[in-house]
Amino acid sequence: MTHVLIVEDEPDLAALMQDYLQAQGFACTIIGNGYQVDKWLASHHTDCILLDLMLPGKDGLSVCRDVRRHSEVPIIITTAKVEEMDRLQGLESGADDYVCKPYSPREVIARIRAILRRTNHQHTSSIAGLSILPDQLKVLLNEQDIGLTTVEFKLFQLLHDKVGSIFTREQIIRNIYSDHRVVSNRTVDSHVKKIRKKIHQVDPAREIIHAVYGAGYKVDDL
Repeated sequence: MTHVLIVEDEPDLAALMQDYLQAQGFACTIIGNGYQVDKWLASHHTDCILLDLMLPGKDGLSVCRDVRRHSEVPIIITTAKVEEMDRLQGLESGADDYVCKPYSPREVIARIRAILRRTNHQHTSSIAGLSILPDQLKVLLNEQDIGLTTVEFKLFQLLHDKVGSIFTREQIIRNIYSDHRVVSNRTVDSHVKKIRKKIHQVDPAREIIHAVYGAGYKVDDL
């Protein structure tokens, strides 16, 4: 399920946007303070960020610049500011689009879909020979589909989107199971084992997912 992170300090507006997105099949998380965004992104995956400029703690432009230091996730800025310079600053900070308040939730959803169509068609990885196709839930290695299940794809994408970062088994469970089911750590180990096997079937010499003793798993840019 496609996830949208709503960064908005107006609770009523955030809740309204969440209702519209969920009605269209999106999963959503709401954050109301700019300082909380990086912490949340360190252990969660999102497909798009809807980012207000006027935030408590850290303003939206600063949040946008900080996110861009480690992620290419699409960002749509929402702002009550209508001056051209404000819009340009948002785009120059790394945003992909902007919407002026008051906005139509339907228009915002249309813009989100448009950006995801452009960015999710295929993502060429920094890992040699690897490509990610989020809209098809496929991972290509040396141009060959390695045949991941939906859960395996979510797990691999989670690790891949934060190359070098270690995810605990608990963090992995929280991110790949949106229905909050009770899953054991052994289930995560089983998923990783199957992904590794599928990778080795395409390229026996490749070791992309690495276990970190006592911590969890990570993907290295090698």
